[in-house]
Amino acid sequence: MIEVKDLDLDRIESFDVLLKAYSEMGGFTAQKVGVAAEILYEMFCDDECRVLLSFTGDIVATGLRGIFKTLVKRNLVDIIISTVGSLDHDLARCWRPYYHGDYIANDEKLLEQDLHRLGNIFIPKTSYGEILEEKIRPFLEGLWDEGRRVLSTYELCKLIGERTACEDSILYWAAKKDVSFILPGPLDGSVGSQLWLFQQTHKEFKLDLFKDQEMLSNLVFEAKKTGALIVGGGISKHHLLWWNQFRGGLDYAVQIT
Repeated sequence: MIEVKDLDLDRIESFDVLLKAYSEMGGFTAQKVGVAAEILYEMFCDDECRVLLSFTGDIVATGLRGIFKTLVKRNLVDIIISTVGSLDHDLARCWRPYYHGDYIANDEKLLEQDLHRLGNIFIPKTSYGEILEEKIRPFLEGLWDEGRRVLSTYELCKLIGERTACEDSILYWAAKKDVSFILPGPLDGSVGSQLWLFQQTHKEFKLDLFKDQEMLSNLVFEAKKTGALIVGGGISKHHLLWWNQFRGGLDYAVQIT
């Protein structure tokens, strides 16, 4: 058995030492935080491991967006699996601000003020649907003019990232670092709606989800090891786990819910 040790604040000289102390103190989730930190450190330092990151779209509306961006920027991630909502919020926040809100706010009054509420985040209507419609439509027209007709979601995300001059963006850094960004459900969001609307008048424009699966399959089966940081659940988490089951599972995994 492992002895429970007190957290001695006088000996905490750095964040690394604090995380180590968490793994030794036991009780509730502190121990899990420490263990998770050790797993992530080992995973990120393993040159044979291909690292997959999955997260839900809603948390990109929060400051956690900056953590995901930094993981990509520091070359710690090989592939991202997320929802189209992550594109919505990543791009919208490049052009317009989001604000602190309240879970118990009166939604009827917020509607009168043209405010959306995402949990305890307030999003002005001008910061979401309107700005995305204004920006995405010309982008798609540009792709059409270049002769692009059929794209996988990771190709689409890379093209968006390459044209996004926003260093706060996950998509920007994913494109810059050649990290594939896969959307298993690409239509369930504001950007997805713009894709559908564009396709109504450009019938040859299509998304090739099978190409996404081929790329993901190749990565999983060719990797000597795979590891994952999973933040949230839903289709992002399921898609990551689905493919790794065929190789006997992940070698490293941390899930935060």
